[in-house]
Amino acid sequence: MTKRLHAFAIAQLLRPLAIAGSACAAATLVAAPAAAQDDKMVPIAIPAQPNAITLATGKLPGNPAPEAWHRQYGSVFARNVTVATLTPFLPDPGKASGAAVIVAPGGGFRTLSMENEGWDVARALAAKGVAAFVLKYRLNPTPADMPGFEKSMTAMFTPGARPPRPNAGAMAATLAPQIADARAAFALVRQRAGEWHVDADRIGMIGFSAGAMLTMATTLDGGDAKPAFIGNIYGPLAAVTVPADAPPMFVALAADDPFFGNGGFGLIDSWRTAKRPVEFHLFEQGGHGFGMYPKTTTSTGWFDEFARWMDMHGWLKPRG
Repeated sequence: MTKRLHAFAIAQLLRPLAIAGSACAAATLVAAPAAAQDDKMVPIAIPAQPNAITLATGKLPGNPAPEAWHRQYGSVFARNVTVATLTPFLPDPGKASGAAVIVAPGGGFRTLSMENEGWDVARALAAKGVAAFVLKYRLNPTPADMPGFEKSMTAMFTPGARPPRPNAGAMAATLAPQIADARAAFALVRQRAGEWHVDADRIGMIGFSAGAMLTMATTLDGGDAKPAFIGNIYGPLAAVTVPADAPPMFVALAADDPFFGNGGFGLIDSWRTAKRPVEFHLFEQGGHGFGMYPKTTTSTGWFDEFARWMDMHGWLKPRG
């Protein structure tokens, strides 16, 4: 695989950004897992993030709006992120396996589901003995005020409002800052592997929705990032060109996902054709954006299955 994604691969990987990505931008906002009264977006102060480490990728230009956070569905979201950070969630040293995971929340590259698809996932991994690092990557700009933000999200669903499909080169350029953030995250964890009791060659990545797209882009075109294993949770499953050394992949998707449930399973077929390890869970129900929310659907069990998969590969046990 060249330093840039093959045009075909990136066109397939990022196709949803043109045809469904606008909807995906609000996926965590419209997939109601909690009581209906929780669906209103309420601005909140930026929460304390005392352990967040600023990554060396610099400030994203072209976004004058300040970083802002809001609460919805009993969870918290960030937007207008212009400076990337990485927050460690380290396991008890007595049960640490040495494995680590970079966690990439979703939100269509316009918001980040920091709690449901970030911190809660990281805490669950740390409880299993896996060092977890939540990546707050840089985002595309949204209106600074909440009414303007809500209006912009509503406009995405207006019939005929979808923009023309961009070409592969434009989509690759769009993801360049986020790929840089992911690469910086891997570099930082490897740099401080001794301090954090992490095996530098046992660092994986898991992403949700847009975070799953970033996980795939990092895997295919992340240069020295080279995840040891990856998790794709309700991301698009279009076929890609698979490198010969592609890592083991875990995939979870609900059949009733309104964005990616009917897009086929080309990604799974690509991994299998390349004879690379892949595990795929297609849940009957769960919608989009279920993450760590407790729901009555079997999709709630995805994390337990992911942990079993990690254990099967030996990542929940110290090496040797």
